[in-house]
Amino acid sequence: MALNYIWIALFTIGVLVGVIKLVFLQDYDALPEMMDSTFKMSNTAFEMTLGLTGTLTLWMGILKIGEDSGLVDKLARLLSPVLTKLFPEIPKNHPALGSIFMNISANMLGLDNAATPVGLKAMQELQSLNEKKDTASNSMIMFLVLNTSSLMIIPVSIMAYRSKYGAADPADVFIPILLTTMCSTLVGLIAVSIYQRINLFQKNILIMLGSIGLLVAALFTALTGMDNEQMQRFCRLLTASLILGTILLFIYSGVHKKLNVYNSFIEGAKGGFHVAVSLIPYCVAILAAVGVFRASGALQMVQDAFTWCVEACGLNSDFVGAVPVALMKPLNGAGARGMMLECFESFGPDSFVGHLASVLQGSTDTTFYILAIYFGSVGIKKYRYSVACGLMADLAGMVAAVFFSYFFFG
Repeated sequence: MALNYIWIALFTIGVLVGVIKLVFLQDYDALPEMMDSTFKMSNTAFEMTLGLTGTLTLWMGILKIGEDSGLVDKLARLLSPVLTKLFPEIPKNHPALGSIFMNISANMLGLDNAATPVGLKAMQELQSLNEKKDTASNSMIMFLVLNTSSLMIIPVSIMAYRSKYGAADPADVFIPILLTTMCSTLVGLIAVSIYQRINLFQKNILIMLGSIGLLVAALFTALTGMDNEQMQRFCRLLTASLILGTILLFIYSGVHKKLNVYNSFIEGAKGGFHVAVSLIPYCVAILAAVGVFRASGALQMVQDAFTWCVEACGLNSDFVGAVPVALMKPLNGAGARGMMLECFESFGPDSFVGHLASVLQGSTDTTFYILAIYFGSVGIKKYRYSVACGLMADLAGMVAAVFFSYFFFG
């Protein structure tokens, strides 16, 4: 329901701003530009969804091999002591637990293309346990908020963009992004746990959080003393090794069980195409509304008003230049990425605004986009408190991004 109101508000505010420009400023290009943006963003949504088809097909085929070979069940049994505490509605050893783990792992490595197909698969498995098929279950909401808060250890794509724009040290946002996403994930986890009355002070959960801390410490140790080029090479090698290793692990788990691995892959891959097609209406709806809101100038007006408020309070407004990234991030990942690149163009990747834009881009995932495609893929219409918890995590990530950016780069 919240997404419904937000979708209406984006269109309504955008059109009203365009009409005001036409009537009072005699800006005869305002409405045509908004119309063009609507069609452009709709086409972008369609192309984006089609572009996802290949990745969906690949990973859903690989996951099918894992299911048929029993590897997903083994992952579920391995992780059930921890995940069953966070997802008490999921039976022990259910394959959804394995898919949830793989999705979270892919997000931690900044692998958006790998995370989405696994996440959609996990959502389908959670829907099979859902008694009210049009209403998000507690497990779905916990999974979605953990997904949108997006704990990220290695921000591969952001470092690549910074390198492309000539940053002196593209990896200098590594630690701020890690600390920021840890804050957003923790807030999202606490918010959902309060709604669902989950006790986080349990042995298995504390062990998991401690293990993540040790993993982060080990990674810091490995990167200590590396120059920028060595760090970039290490991150790319680690990412490639993990992805290719996962594919080989699934394939040879099927070989070990004497499966026809190729047939299993084809059977699972067919589902990837159908899922991608089902996502098109949801992506078009979200991106068309965002396009109208942005093209109308409403986003710029919000930014200008925000600057005035900050300066009126006597605070430093240096961070306001990166606010469009923060405002766009919950709505559209591609739009937020575009805003980040605009900050690079206008201020430079090594400026304070450029650094902050990079950290904001990695602070959380795209909440409303994920709500649309994840819930849309299984026909969920009633989101309950998922939007509220997701936005809490987003807000925490934005505040933490500003704080850590001032601490490291201010």
